[in-house]
Amino acid sequence: MQENEMPRQQKTAVILFSIIAVLFLAAVITGIVYLSGKDAETTGRVRDIFIIVLALESLLIGAALVILVIQLAVLTNLIQNEVKPILTSAKETASNLRGTSQFITRRAVAPIISVTSTLAGFRKLGDIIGFIRKK
Repeated sequence: MQENEMPRQQKTAVILFSIIAVLFLAAVITGIVYLSGKDAETTGRVRDIFIIVLALESLLIGAALVILVIQLAVLTNLIQNEVKPILTSAKETASNLRGTSQFITRRAVAPIISVTSTLAGFRKLGDIIGFIRKK
């Protein structure tokens, strides 16, 4: 199964939502055509109902925006108070690790390399002069 394929359940939901949207649009168009042939009083009542529905929808959208702003404030607070200290701690740890590796390099690894290279030089000198014979 490829990564960008939608699961079967999600495909079914998208298709169902699309069918419902098309049916709703067809119902709205049918209602507009039907109301265009009616008298002004009926059309006025339907218009008033739509105005009320739109006002309620506006209130709902306003409440959703308030909740969105609150969630954004909570996320900002989380980033400032929780993520920043973790990043600072990780940065300090990396700095300590860098210092430790430099200390080990200067105090342990560099002298060992120096002694080993000196011994290798003496061994090669012994091979050249003939003191050490290979088996």
